[in-house]
Amino acid sequence: MDTETKNIVLIGMPGSGKTTLGNLLASRLNRKCIDLDDYIELENGCSIPDIFKNGEEYFRKLESKAVEKVSVEKNIIIATGGGVIKKKCNIQNLKKNGIVVFIDRPLENIISDVDISGRPLLKKGIKEIEKIYNERYDIYKAYCDFSVHNILNLETIVDDIVKSCNEYI
Repeated sequence: MDTETKNIVLIGMPGSGKTTLGNLLASRLNRKCIDLDDYIELENGCSIPDIFKNGEEYFRKLESKAVEKVSVEKNIIIATGGGVIKKKCNIQNLKKNGIVVFIDRPLENIISDVDISGRPLLKKGIKEIEKIYNERYDIYKAYCDFSVHNILNLETIVDDIVKSCNEYI
């Protein structure tokens, strides 16, 4: 598939900048950006914290259904939730028509910036964020087509993603 139809899929920890970078990429490339958590909320008529009241497994099922629907679209930016990598079928679906980019942000930056109020799995605090980071980091690296470090200014990161996507194709 050519670069005009491939989706750009952003994965990474909560607070890594997926949504912000997704919107900037969409603007730069004149594409639609779908934030997967927003999509799930819209499809189900309630917030992520409310969905999590039914348990994480219930949320993950809804997330997988959303991934299935969204991943068949073409030429979009998809900002995933941090745990999308917990089910291999999600990554398989996202890779069918997408380039998967790991937004690699240092743990200390995530901890200092992340608003945990709307993030059910992070409400336990810093130790929980560290635990999730350590559990997921290698999985993000294994599933991505390439990674970018979110330590520079946002426009430079967007430039890096666009350049790397063009080289990847």
